[in-house]
Amino acid sequence: MFGSIDPALLLAALMVNSVPIMLAATGELVTEKAGVLNLGVEGMMIMGAMCGFATAVVTGSPLLGFLGGALGALALSLVFGVLTQLLLTNQVATGLALTLFGLGLSSLIGQGYVGIKPPATGKLDLGPLAEIPFLGRALFAHDWMVYVSILLVAGVWWMLTHSRAGLILRAVGESHEAAHALGYKVTRIRFLAILFGGAMAGLGGAYISLVRVPQWTDGITAGAGWIALAIVVFASWRPWRVLAGAYLFGGVTVLQLNLQAAGSAIPVQYLSMAPYLITILVLVIMSSGRGKAALNAPACLGQNFHASR
Repeated sequence: MFGSIDPALLLAALMVNSVPIMLAATGELVTEKAGVLNLGVEGMMIMGAMCGFATAVVTGSPLLGFLGGALGALALSLVFGVLTQLLLTNQVATGLALTLFGLGLSSLIGQGYVGIKPPATGKLDLGPLAEIPFLGRALFAHDWMVYVSILLVAGVWWMLTHSRAGLILRAVGESHEAAHALGYKVTRIRFLAILFGGAMAGLGGAYISLVRVPQWTDGITAGAGWIALAIVVFASWRPWRVLAGAYLFGGVTVLQLNLQAAGSAIPVQYLSMAPYLITILVLVIMSSGRGKAALNAPACLGQNFHASR
């Protein structure tokens, strides 16, 4: 059974399947590091998938498609920012409403795009690297977004650990009152983090509709946003662990598909539902203050801030 599975192709598929979750989880990590819990990742991802797909089809450019996906999800995150940072609504309830709104709006807009094929996102030419036995097919024969996603994780890691901006962002997430007392604009910083998280979720959604599943169908993200939320918690809010977690979840998805194709006697539904069961478990843990502390979550995660307090 396992002999019919090509390891190089399996690894290559793992890298492709991990990109949307990796992008969305990295954006959510930055948002949560600023002390904001945005459960609307699924809604932002599917809006990114819809806007990216529509932009690419209309313009004929995959690059503009990714830009359109990022902007579409960013607009949705802006709504979340206004509601939670200016009107001080409950972050959990607002995030869930954002997901429902994104799912409904994307379905409405996408009715005219069913059955249309988007322009192809070409593979990046890496020359001799792509000709290396095994590694060439597994690691060096992908589209440019696969490598950009890894660079974005590296960039976020550097920003959080080696830059003044990262220090300020973490300070806001750990104690917004202390950061405000030091003169930092807490609401502005959180707004920027929310917008960044939205743009990253949009890129992840656009990758699904333009590359991984090059078509538009309702519910195309299939819970990827919820898995991204779970990965941030599993990673203990550390970027490189997000990368590893995305590859782990992507690997589970790819493996169950390959086992099914290979005619496995094992009920592949168990593997298929595993990421979602783990996601539910993580959300239950996150609902407990003790669970958040044990997982080393930002101290002010999910807490609204008002300067007059």
